[in-house]
Amino acid sequence: MRRRLVILGSTGSIGTSTLDVASRHPDRFEVVGLSAFTRIHDLARQCLRWQPRWAVVPDDSKAMQLRTALAGQARTEVCVGATALAQMAREPEVDCVMAAIVGAAGLDACMAAARAGKRLLLANKEALVVGGPWFMAAVRAGGATLLPIDSEHSAIFQCLPEDRAQWAARIDHVVLTASGGPFRTRAPESLATVTPDEACAHPNWVMGRKISVDSATMMNKALEVIEARWLFDLAPEQVRVVLHPQSIIHSMVVCRDASVLAQLGTPDMRVPIAYGLSFPERIESGASRLVFPDLTALSFEAVDERRFPGLQLAWDCLRGPAGSTAVLNAANEVAVAAFLEGSLPFTGVYEVNRHVVDSLAPRLGCVGSLDEVLDADQRARQLAAQRAREIAAC
Repeated sequence: MRRRLVILGSTGSIGTSTLDVASRHPDRFEVVGLSAFTRIHDLARQCLRWQPRWAVVPDDSKAMQLRTALAGQARTEVCVGATALAQMAREPEVDCVMAAIVGAAGLDACMAAARAGKRLLLANKEALVVGGPWFMAAVRAGGATLLPIDSEHSAIFQCLPEDRAQWAARIDHVVLTASGGPFRTRAPESLATVTPDEACAHPNWVMGRKISVDSATMMNKALEVIEARWLFDLAPEQVRVVLHPQSIIHSMVVCRDASVLAQLGTPDMRVPIAYGLSFPERIESGASRLVFPDLTALSFEAVDERRFPGLQLAWDCLRGPAGSTAVLNAANEVAVAAFLEGSLPFTGVYEVNRHVVDSLAPRLGCVGSLDEVLDADQRARQLAAQRAREIAAC
């Protein structure tokens, strides 16, 4: 039987790569649901190509736009809003959900897929950053198969035995690799003048603008540290980061006997996507293969905290009150949006994040539910927007 696939965020880089892999294996995968937030023309083209049963958009105006673009040429039912997104993720006839919506907006649909016991391919790291313990509890309660799609977490997953019960006995710590983005060698004092286009010009990966900025600040890696803590049930000190500019080694597991297991490959997201789609098998991904004689050097560097001060926020928040990581994520989403629209300097992203974490995290107290975490998320967004305006006014 073909695996019936829903892609949440189908017009982004992860979504389009997922469709590319699926197109190589029409005997294995049937695309039954797609969603997009702004790229409605792209979504329409995907619907015409794949003829999914459902397509979800955020509001009625975009629904009208999509229906007009399809004009009876697709059998697709156009649905609207977050409730429809979650409903599509839990539909009984859906086998596999690719969660590729950027930001906290994808959390509800991820939770729905987890509770419904789906094969859940997690590219939305915010589900764990915001909802960590509650999300993992939903995975366990629903009997979902959770497969990480971030290249770093997929690499760690591939280095571990399929039996999760063996993980704790194997792992001393894990090492997430980071390319260092476009500013790995740039003078820290010059970063205040960075433009959005410069920040989005990643040297190795093709990604969306938000995640590209996160890579440039290394906030992406901070969120990945938090994600790894929950995915692999690790203490904060068991997650470490090293710069690896070539992006060939995607991450490593350091075992208790001092052996190091690493996963290597070209920097192409189709590799972890193909592994998630086919696990425990392996299928053709479309990615080019490594040519080892061409690898003249694989180098590693410590992270310069002057250049990337935001990385330390990951461990600060993991050791803070429950909800601290959600506060950090919310602040960062607001700060990055302000930077991309030109109202906040590049270095202001860290200033906003640090201010919000320092102001809100100590006051969180005992957060006991996901609803309380989401309330803290909203307070963090308001405070981040206020701080961004103050910085812009200076």
